[in-house]
Amino acid sequence: MSLKDKLNEDMKQAMKDKEAGKLRLSVIRMVRATIKNVEIDRKKELSEEEVLDVLAKEVKMRRDAMEEFTKGNRLDLAQQLEQEIAILLLYLPQQLSEAEVRVLVTDAVAETQATTPKDMGKVMAALMPKVKGRADGKLVNSIVRELLSQ
Repeated sequence: MSLKDKLNEDMKQAMKDKEAGKLRLSVIRMVRATIKNVEIDRKKELSEEEVLDVLAKEVKMRRDAMEEFTKGNRLDLAQQLEQEIAILLLYLPQQLSEAEVRVLVTDAVAETQATTPKDMGKVMAALMPKVKGRADGKLVNSIVRELLSQ
């Protein structure tokens, strides 16, 4: 079953769940609308990987907004975004832990023979295809910076 089909089925189930599925329903509808808009913009149906990219982008936007709401002391909005992120993460591949990301970064640094922070671009280019959709870019970036500045 494709990711778009799963979203459609889960939307139907959330509708049946009435009150219990309200937040889930709104998040799924929003993601489906975003996917549809991207398809219209590109004038083609999205592949599974492109749908995953859209989902990852939505999670990133919510994380960034959640950070801002927390800084602005709007914990109610931050909590709602946290719930939305939890729903979206169900459709993304299993996220890598920080330790797993560190191992991948160490391997990429050795592979590219990077030694200084100036080599960060080479490391990120080698690393991002391996972690795409499975790790937060900010986390990866901070670990690469940390290892290259030692």
